Amino acid sequence: MRYAIYFTPPRDHPLTRAASSWLGRDAFSGLTLPHAERTGLALGELAYFTAVPRRYGFHGTLKAPFRLSEDFTEDDLVAAAEAFSGQVQPVTIDRVTVARLGGFFAIVPETANPELNDFASQVVAIFDRLRAPLTEKEFQRRDPDRLSTSQLRNLQNWGYPYVFDDFRFHMTLTGHVEPADRPRLQAALERHFHDVLAEPLHIDHLAIFVERETGAPFEVHSIFPIAAGNKRRFA
Repeated sequence: MRYAIYFTPPRDHPLTRAASSWLGRDAFSGLTLPHAERTGLALGELAYFTAVPRRYGFHGTLKAPFRLSEDFTEDDLVAAAEAFSGQVQPVTIDRVTVARLGGFFAIVPETANPELNDFASQVVAIFDRLRAPLTEKEFQRRDPDRLSTSQLRNLQNWGYPYVFDDFRFHMTLTGHVEPADRPRLQAALERHFHDVLAEPLHIDHLAIFVERETGAPFEVHSIFPIAAGNKRRFA
């Protein structure tokens, strides 16, 4: 079993509804949904391009998936998330947009947000004490020979390459898209998400996601409103 500390908008948020329709899955209920229509893509194409992010659910990574150390339990993780969320302040992203990051598409902040980066760094550092060390198989799965020096150091020290100076907040919408298909995907994404990206996005809670067995879809386990002290559990 693995856990992750993610951000995802509330279940009834317009962005969550749009993303769940795009991905074909609701991470709160775990239910498969019909893919969005009128995107300009065939439904089979949409299912193909969203296969990877569909398993993880709509989210922005703060602490990447990890196994718990044998010294800690799920209750310890929940207690840590509840305590942390009561001690920090929300972060606002003034505007988000659809963008391509390398070979995939995601929703990202339109401009740099140092406050968000600092918040994510706190999450990485605070929750790392609960993380079991990577196995050799887990380490090699990150393709360490292709990482930069800082990314490799992050992987060794924190279990994930893209933290601290290598972090960029993003909410993944596709798997890898070949160059020839990118214009069509860009147009489909902009069409589908056009009406839900105008408002600021408030990072005002943490979410624990859980992968109950290897390869299983990630689901929302519990939500922790920031500075509110009010946990809501979904499983």
